[in-house]
Amino acid sequence: MSEPVLTRQFLRELFLFTSLSDAQLDWVLEHATIEHYDGGVKVISEGDEATCFYVLLSGALRMTKQDSGGEVETTRSDQRGAYCGATLFFYGQDQQRYVASVYALSDLTFLTLPAREFAEQFRAWFPMATHLLEGSYLGWRNSDALIGQRRRLLALGQVSAGLTHELNNPAAAAVRATAALRERVAGMRHKLAILAKKDIDPNLLEQLIDVQEQLVKQVAAAPLLTAMQQADREDEIGDWLSDHGLEHGWDLAPIFVGAGLTVQNLDDVLDSVGESLIDGAVRWLAYALETEMLMGEIEDSTTRISALVGAAKQYSQMDRAPHQWVDVHDGLDSTLVMLAGKFGGEITVVKDYDRTLPDVPAYPGELNQVWTNLIDNAIGAMNGSGTLTVHTALVEDQVCVEIGDTGPGVPEEIRQRIFEPFFTTKAVGEGTGLGLDISWRIVVERHHGDLRVRSQPGDTRFQVLLPLTEVASE
Repeated sequence: MSEPVLTRQFLRELFLFTSLSDAQLDWVLEHATIEHYDGGVKVISEGDEATCFYVLLSGALRMTKQDSGGEVETTRSDQRGAYCGATLFFYGQDQQRYVASVYALSDLTFLTLPAREFAEQFRAWFPMATHLLEGSYLGWRNSDALIGQRRRLLALGQVSAGLTHELNNPAAAAVRATAALRERVAGMRHKLAILAKKDIDPNLLEQLIDVQEQLVKQVAAAPLLTAMQQADREDEIGDWLSDHGLEHGWDLAPIFVGAGLTVQNLDDVLDSVGESLIDGAVRWLAYALETEMLMGEIEDSTTRISALVGAAKQYSQMDRAPHQWVDVHDGLDSTLVMLAGKFGGEITVVKDYDRTLPDVPAYPGELNQVWTNLIDNAIGAMNGSGTLTVHTALVEDQVCVEIGDTGPGVPEEIRQRIFEPFFTTKAVGEGTGLGLDISWRIVVERHHGDLRVRSQPGDTRFQVLLPLTEVASE
């Protein structure tokens, strides 16, 4: 790799040094060194003493910050003149630490300045600017800590409430089915004991068990009936049970219909056991069939719980790389699951997906935050009643995700301000005014896409456009 020749003209081609005087440039030339790194190596480790200020001359890098779940990538850049390392050198504190780690994505070259000497010279060159930067940094850090904490708590509460609501239904269904199953198994044992006391022929009992197994296998393939068909078949089976002397046969009819049985199946049972044993045999079969249906209900409930946990993991991007190629539909589906508790009975969700869309390079956890903000705003705009539409399509060379609602719309006079930080149309205490600002930053600054809004009364659509190719962050 050839060594660049450092001159005043060379430095002025870097945006950081464009406006420096000749004397200032000479100081930089005197103290600067050139450093080369091979692709894949770690240049800076977060938490180490911040000794150097780095300016990128060639190559590409990525920056990461340590999080509770591991390293989170924050930036990728190949822009000549981009800087990293001791970027807070002006803050005037001894023993400053690097606030991020830097990795070389390719072979790269840095212009490097010693942080301590650069800080002293910077203060001498720009005393007023240094004071302003320090004050601005302190104010930003304090307000960001307070607002960020509140924002995270609100998001956590929102997701937790939605997930708890969704988990409650299948969990309660599984508990009810388990309690009912215990009773049915006990009743089944009791009916089998009664049959055994009647000195039933062993061959006949074996035949009855075979019939039971055949009928139980039909449960999984039971046809879906309309309410009218269900009532007609229950009447038919109830009449058959009454004709053959079974008291309270109407209690058993819904069980047989739910299991997919017909009068012909009961005739087959009668042919197998005869009139003398038909009462005990039918009731025993009813217990066996209901037991099978209850086990199916428990399986469905636990499968639903497992699916919800999977959706929660996808939503939070647990155990996944921060930057990856993703299918936007996965994040949209998991976000809808997380927010399902807020829909109520009057909001209809319409998914209009183009499943042929290619994957996009993205930070999926951050995109899920965008989907959450946009869908939550749409729900709030409809005030409990309307249609939420989630549409995906390919628009030129970008993937478009559109969140639409049938609310009153965004007035034209405030449409240009809705992406501003702290701007909100909600009542005091109901919103921070940060949701759309954060979404805009994630889409535009982090993913180099676009976030647009089109609105009229009854039809508001927020469009997120994401590029299909990776673009380095600046």
